[in-house]
Amino acid sequence: MVAVLLALTLGTVMQPASAAAPATLQYGSTGADVPDLQYRLKTLGYFNEGLTSYYGGVTRHSVLLFQRDYGLKADGIAGPATWKMLKKVSVNRHELDLLARIIYGEARGEPYVGQVAVGAVVMNRVAHASFPDTVKDVIEQPRAFTAVDDGQYYMKPDTTAYKAALDAVRGYDPSGGALYYFNPDTATSSWIWSRKQIGKIGRHIFAV
Repeated sequence: MVAVLLALTLGTVMQPASAAAPATLQYGSTGADVPDLQYRLKTLGYFNEGLTSYYGGVTRHSVLLFQRDYGLKADGIAGPATWKMLKKVSVNRHELDLLARIIYGEARGEPYVGQVAVGAVVMNRVAHASFPDTVKDVIEQPRAFTAVDDGQYYMKPDTTAYKAALDAVRGYDPSGGALYYFNPDTATSSWIWSRKQIGKIGRHIFAV
């Protein structure tokens, strides 16, 4: 886990993928979309090699495994359907950084499971129709997170925050599907108390 985490956060040099829709990739493909694909597969545990710009046999096999697990046509080709699902359930490197930053800003000092739960709330919002569909847009919604408003979001996250972010991306959700959380000792919104509470971890109450 430590080796994978370091590769995902510190030791990987990537060219940014195009802002346009990713190209359909298959065995023999090259370009900036390939390491983005590999990185997303790595965050989910499907790809365990160093990132490259070449779509080789290992990448194809990783795509096949992902496709089988997510009910997609298992052809080893990263086409529109595979990219759509992959972007729904994974993050790129920049998004993992953002997720680690919000976890560190909101939940450092909380038990590890509580830090993962904060990351899971972000991922739950990404998947929910009532919220934006990217990590960045969820985090940057006005007044959504105290750490963004007070500047703690811009602090450098520690390794634990990155590990918690990775666990949240991989589907570990100690929050039980929560879309909100708050500290009952400091919450000033009366609205948040109207949400259905489903659990408490550390100082945070989680709610839907």
